[in-house]
Amino acid sequence: MNKISIKAEGISEFTLIPNIFIDKFMPSANGAYVKVYLYLLRCFTGNYSEVTISSIADCLDNTEKDIIRALNYWEKLNLLSLTRNIKKEITEIRLIDITNIKDNTYIENTHPHSDSELDEIAVSIHSETKPIQRQSYSAEKVAQMSNTDEIKWAMHIVEIYLNRPLKPMDVQLILYLYEELNFSSELIMYLYEYCVSKGKKNTSYIEAVALTWAEEGIDTEEKAKEATAAYNEHFNAVNKAFGLNRSPGQIERQYIKKWVEVFKFTDDIITEACNRTLLRTSKPDFKYTDKILETWFKKGVKGKTDIKRLDEEFNKSNQAHRTQNVTPKARPSSNKFNQFPQRTYTAKDYADLERKLLNKGL
Repeated sequence: MNKISIKAEGISEFTLIPNIFIDKFMPSANGAYVKVYLYLLRCFTGNYSEVTISSIADCLDNTEKDIIRALNYWEKLNLLSLTRNIKKEITEIRLIDITNIKDNTYIENTHPHSDSELDEIAVSIHSETKPIQRQSYSAEKVAQMSNTDEIKWAMHIVEIYLNRPLKPMDVQLILYLYEELNFSSELIMYLYEYCVSKGKKNTSYIEAVALTWAEEGIDTEEKAKEATAAYNEHFNAVNKAFGLNRSPGQIERQYIKKWVEVFKFTDDIITEACNRTLLRTSKPDFKYTDKILETWFKKGVKGKTDIKRLDEEFNKSNQAHRTQNVTPKARPSSNKFNQFPQRTYTAKDYADLERKLLNKGL
């Protein structure tokens, strides 16, 4: 793994975090991406002149692909610049001085939805989506639409869920959901209720959930509740298999979403993988379970019969391997003294031999 030099502009010897990063960039970014940016600040101020993608991944307990994805994300937002060699390997990371950025509109409108938890289903096979540019409503349009009783009530309930007055970006999103995605006021209110229950209040996350629902044809509150209940069942199945008495953490939820949405596995298959993980590791290891399910996915597993078939094939392969390694029976020696033909003696031969011995004795 090649070494990467780290340089920065406008950063002191202390690990200082610009307020503009906290105010404008951090709320709409995935937590893993934020950790990478903060770690880069620490590397520079700690005189870690050279690092590798692998060393960053090890420190943050992420995959190398996750680190590269985070670096690409911050590069798109112009918080850093990357230099690559002819092999497309990153050789330099330059942290950009963002303290002089004044264009708040640019910052607020530049948040790829791929960094949301819903889009980051699979760590190893994640594919980024292009940012969706939604229209911005004028002050007159906002006033006109906000004057209806349905929108007024929805905004009032959303304020209660967010526990703060609505910001302009909140209003823009609510109007977008209502007019462009054709969400009813009931669905909008449930959307915010669901996201807030997950501890997510930033607009980028809420919009990502809404777009996912729209793509899946979820256009009523009832359908949304059924979909979220289904995921709760998946989480409960894993918790039961692993014997956990808590809700899955963020990374653990991403693994479960990967198994359900990408691998398309049912709860019984996921439970089987969890059971095998416990038998092998004696602990609820999500990474180990993910390796099992990824192997099954690549081998085309659709049900438990396929798992049984793979087990039988594995056992046969092991049996054949053991048979080949069995020590063969000893073969007759090739020593030249053993090459003479062996003589067969009869009763008459023994009688003649006995008579000769007796005659000698006389």
